[in-house]
Amino acid sequence: MAETEAAFQIRIDGQVGPTGRPMPEFPQPEPLASHGPARIIAMCNQKGGVGKTTTTINLGAALAELGRKVLLVDFDPQGALSVGLGIPTHDLDTTIYNLLVERGLDVRDVIKHTKVANLDVVPANIDLSAAEVQLVGEVAREQILARVLRPVLDDYDVVLIDCQPSLGLLTVNALTAAHGVVIPLECEFFAMRGVALLVETIEKIIDRLNPRLQIDGILATMYDGRTLHSREVVASVVEHFGDQVFHTVISRTVKFPDASLAAEPITTYESAHKGADSYRQLARELIARGGAA
Repeated sequence: MAETEAAFQIRIDGQVGPTGRPMPEFPQPEPLASHGPARIIAMCNQKGGVGKTTTTINLGAALAELGRKVLLVDFDPQGALSVGLGIPTHDLDTTIYNLLVERGLDVRDVIKHTKVANLDVVPANIDLSAAEVQLVGEVAREQILARVLRPVLDDYDVVLIDCQPSLGLLTVNALTAAHGVVIPLECEFFAMRGVALLVETIEKIIDRLNPRLQIDGILATMYDGRTLHSREVVASVVEHFGDQVFHTVISRTVKFPDASLAAEPITTYESAHKGADSYRQLARELIARGGAA
């Protein structure tokens, strides 16, 4: 435990952090004079269990703390993001699924407010699993999510899309709508193997569908500084991807699932916890990189 806490202390002291690079100082961003237009960021990795939903919720909450108006889009049929923010998904009449497959609906009528100020969500449930089949025959099927979100982009500063763990049509829709992509990567060897395939897919999207898309960063998650394995995985990711890897590293802690069970972000569930501070640091780093307003 001492080593994990030491790693965190190193990060905030501006010395060499877990990524093996000097940790820059990420300043508190200036308050915004106005809101919008939103920058859309897809949280993407075809491997499950790497921290996409946890990162979407907690990064969104940390950005909201900084005065940004944030919209989270649950784009996974499991609906974990919606449940993790206390939305009863089984009681919903309309979700992101309806917005994708039905004409005449307004995304504003589907958006739900959360208990966190400046943080809203477009919910999902298991109905979304039928969307890929239904969209196959649609004209410009890769651009449907972009059309759905367009009416509210001026109302928000950041839109975070929690993608499902696949590279299917829903994920392609998210990447086509997005300006940037964040890749959460579990600090585990097998998690690394799929990143090259994901980067290849992103490059195809840039070439064929969305030339403005860029990789905002690769985020090491579930880091345990006590294990050689975690440290070696982070070192290898930095060796391969260099400055594309965020300086911020998210350590493994039971407080993340605890916060999910409580249906709130860790920034409100246990505000003083190191995990909450890590996501606040990630929010400042993302803004400093130009990945958010």
